[in-house]
Amino acid sequence: MAFLWLMVVFALTWDVTGGQMGYNSFGNVLFFGIGAYACALVQRDSGLGYFPALALGVPLAAIASMLAAAVLGPAILALRGHYFAIGTLGLGIAAADIAAGWNYVGASSGMVTPLFPGAIGGREKFFYYLLFAIVALAFITLRRLYAGCFGLAINAIRDDEEKAEAMGIRTTRHKIMAWCISAFFLGLAGAVAGNLVGFIDPREFAFAGSTYGVWMVLMAVLGGRGTLWGPVVGACVFHITQELFWTYLLGWQRVVMGLFILGVVVFLPKGIVGWLRRQEAHK
Repeated sequence: MAFLWLMVVFALTWDVTGGQMGYNSFGNVLFFGIGAYACALVQRDSGLGYFPALALGVPLAAIASMLAAAVLGPAILALRGHYFAIGTLGLGIAAADIAAGWNYVGASSGMVTPLFPGAIGGREKFFYYLLFAIVALAFITLRRLYAGCFGLAINAIRDDEEKAEAMGIRTTRHKIMAWCISAFFLGLAGAVAGNLVGFIDPREFAFAGSTYGVWMVLMAVLGGRGTLWGPVVGACVFHITQELFWTYLLGWQRVVMGLFILGVVVFLPKGIVGWLRRQEAHK
């Protein structure tokens, strides 16, 4: 259940740029990995107790991820279309290779987070509520942003960026802001998820582009990209479906998951929320 909230964060944050702004990123997992490593390093090197170090590490992880987005944003967001998608994909791959060769963060051997001091089973419950709090914060923040001038600006960029610029919208600034917002919440989620799992592997967890990076896109598309509730619905359906596949179709789960992804793209191009809206409009 804790991972369900993590999936919701993935989908919500990807949709800021991919759905609301029309910039399809395959590298948002970069900010998740930065958050996981930043928090773990603070916990390891600060000399504080578990909870004080965690309380310090989580916000610092979010800030580190947001700063990375702010630094990379002007160059990467200057790209458009499939060039942007390929560029962001390269970011995630490069980050995984750098982490795998950097001894300070454990290199390819990975990094173990500090042991949770509570009772057996308490760690899962604690991080369940913490991830739920991040989901609630992200949802409320995005709802307010989408309802204001920021939401109108990034929707205008999605519809026609040249016309948006001609109308006086500072498109570059809004694009970087959108990416930084995504990075902030992914950094929070990465910090918490790293402690939940207890081990940070550079390729299989922190910068797992072939899983987390793809799932972000799929969940938003499944639920309905460009909507507030679509990513939430898509994440819930995807996570439950994935758990059922792994439970009852062991050995064939990846084949069935591939067919599931194909079905989503072919039969639900507007997502579940988009389909429900069409049904409601036809009544």
